[in-house]
Amino acid sequence: MNASAVSSSPPLRELIARLSALHPCHIDLGLERMRRLLERLDHPERKLPPVIHIAGTNGKGSTIAYLRGILEASGLRVHVFTSPYLVRINECFRIGGPGGGVLVGDDELRAALEHCECANAGAPITIFEIETAAAFCLFAQQEADVVLLEVGLGGRLDATNVIDTPLASVIAPVSMDHTEFLGDTLAQIAGEKAAIIKSKVPVICAEQALEAIDVIERQASRLHAPLHAAGQQWHVNIERGRLVYQDDRGLMDLAAPKLFGRHQFDNAGLAIATLRALDALRIGIADFEAGIVNAEWPARMQRLTSGALVDITPAGCEIWLDGGHNAEGGRVAATALGDLEERVSRPLVVIAGMMANKDAPAFLANFAGLTRHIIAVQIPGRDNAMPPDRLAEAARALGMRVETSSSVEAALQSLARLAYEVPPRILITGSLYLAGPVLAANGTPPR
Repeated sequence: MNASAVSSSPPLRELIARLSALHPCHIDLGLERMRRLLERLDHPERKLPPVIHIAGTNGKGSTIAYLRGILEASGLRVHVFTSPYLVRINECFRIGGPGGGVLVGDDELRAALEHCECANAGAPITIFEIETAAAFCLFAQQEADVVLLEVGLGGRLDATNVIDTPLASVIAPVSMDHTEFLGDTLAQIAGEKAAIIKSKVPVICAEQALEAIDVIERQASRLHAPLHAAGQQWHVNIERGRLVYQDDRGLMDLAAPKLFGRHQFDNAGLAIATLRALDALRIGIADFEAGIVNAEWPARMQRLTSGALVDITPAGCEIWLDGGHNAEGGRVAATALGDLEERVSRPLVVIAGMMANKDAPAFLANFAGLTRHIIAVQIPGRDNAMPPDRLAEAARALGMRVETSSSVEAALQSLARLAYEVPPRILITGSLYLAGPVLAANGTPPR
């Protein structure tokens, strides 16, 4: 199936363009616009099913995938709002139903967005704010047992932080990213993330650097919010290739997640800890295992095994896709590649494209010991993407062999002229904004 067969309809794309023009400046964090719009919409955020609110720098999406998998395995209906999307905006909105959720259809999404547009009456608003309001409208109209709500950026001033009493506040690993908006120290960034904590609402926290956990602990204590922190109230380990989870309620020995990488054991552990902390949800061990084994989350160390891009790549190559874009994201991808190298040794080629505001040297440094071959590409359709030449300079400064290419397709085709004795392992990485076009070009968009 080609990408055009699954893209959003022209009327929906035109609507998104029109809404984007209401606030054409750069990201402007604040809750005033959101609260004004929600009041005009008669507060759909107050009519939602119980909400699990998830913040953090890395791992939010994978944690949500595990949460959804476990909850659906137990027979519950789950609405999900995530961002950004990879190929089409519908991916941000999953409507829960018996037997599992589905992505919202074009007509239903357009109606929700137009309803929000009408209520907004032309006032300045960001596209993310109006998408969040549309999610609240969609989720308030259709019954479900749980809403999984992902923070877009930060937490304190994020459009999702209008939920007064969530079922739980979840904080995935916090690291340096978006420093121009959230602060230039880990403590400042953690403070922004920890601002989703609400009075007396359970907080479930991934393992954090000391500077971050100190901030989170203080905020939880100030608000009398019970804290369930990794390494303290709960533990997750890998034993004989299996996930072993333990808390004060007991131990679970579960099959490994299908999502690849040792960091996925930690993300799955965070999802398990969240659901174990909620007395309102009684979930059996079999449902925990089914949820983590079957969870899928595209562009996170995703193996591409078929599709148009696979077909143009020299025979025998492995292609992996990862949307990591900061130093910590690069670290976990590099660790996963190291694990692959221990299993089956292959030369590694990294095809990278990044946004201009990212720290390319810190990201690429993770791969310096694994490969000396980087191909820098432009992220298509993004005016604020990093020029390939600038990305190439960062790679050269790390002692890497580097070249530039006009596109991912051209980069893959260029590998045919290289004299690799063993077909290489290829990682396409650097941004979710690169991963989306890759999945579209390959004909394997998210479902």
